Amino acid sequence: MSSAETRPDSRSVQEIGFILIPGFALMSYASATEPLRAANLLAGREIYRLSIFSPDGAPALSSSGVTVPAEPLPVRGAGLGTVFVCAGGSPRNWRYPGALACLRQLSREGVRIGGISGGPYLMAAAGLLAGRDFTIHWEHAAALLESFPDLTPRQARFVIDGNRITCGGGIAPLDMMHVLIAERMGSDFARRVSDWYLHTEVNEPAAPQRASLAERYGVHHPGLLSVLERMEETIEMPLGRAAMARIAGVTPRHLDRLFSTHLGTTFLDQYHRIRLQHGQRLLKQSPLSISEIAVATGFSSPSHFSRMFRSVYGTAPSEARRD
Repeated sequence: MSSAETRPDSRSVQEIGFILIPGFALMSYASATEPLRAANLLAGREIYRLSIFSPDGAPALSSSGVTVPAEPLPVRGAGLGTVFVCAGGSPRNWRYPGALACLRQLSREGVRIGGISGGPYLMAAAGLLAGRDFTIHWEHAAALLESFPDLTPRQARFVIDGNRITCGGGIAPLDMMHVLIAERMGSDFARRVSDWYLHTEVNEPAAPQRASLAERYGVHHPGLLSVLERMEETIEMPLGRAAMARIAGVTPRHLDRLFSTHLGTTFLDQYHRIRLQHGQRLLKQSPLSISEIAVATGFSSPSHFSRMFRSVYGTAPSEARRD
């Protein structure tokens, strides 16, 4: 169906709320709200009404320093159809029991709950993602996996699973809102909204959040790419050089040459760098102790992890956590 007139709810006003956690990314928030504003303009009437909330009712401060006016968290009977929680920064600092209680209450009332960027982490903390298909911004995935080992996010741009909507953030909400607007107003109308923002290439929900390995590492050798992919998959239990060489279909000595020629580094240094980057994310985003992070990144001891971390980043893990 492409005509809004064929949709029974297209004439009503849909109430959508956004709970902004301090430090949220302004781009993620704008990518989600601007298509709704454009939809109202193109429809010539109000079809979406937005309400903006923050945990304490004060203006919400974004990661870029811009504040957005907000009101206290919604209470029972607020009339909201959908509520998105938008968060960014460090999950280990997100201590908002009132927001979690609010999400649970809204869910019990039948409100559709969504999370943008780091928002799905708070949905998980509220117990709203058990048994659900969902995603989260790739930067927050490590912290979520460590805090909620029974949950497994999908590396998709966004996921709609019934009354749960999750989105990786950035510009991915443009894709998500295209689908949600089309769901209500028809595909032709949704295309007009996307064209308003020069959003001519609408990505599928399962499209990747990150560039391909070849683009990120600047290499195209299939064997080397296979090894790099396996390195990123085996951070907690690293594989040996001989096992990785078998994955690449080459000898260990040839594998060394591939790393030297294509990446200007050694097999071991590259593996350490990938694991330490993961450790750096956990230091900033998770409440795990340094000992636990050492285990999660495959190092033999906290001292080994700390020594390698200092050699790469020039600072101790404990100092990096305080920054």
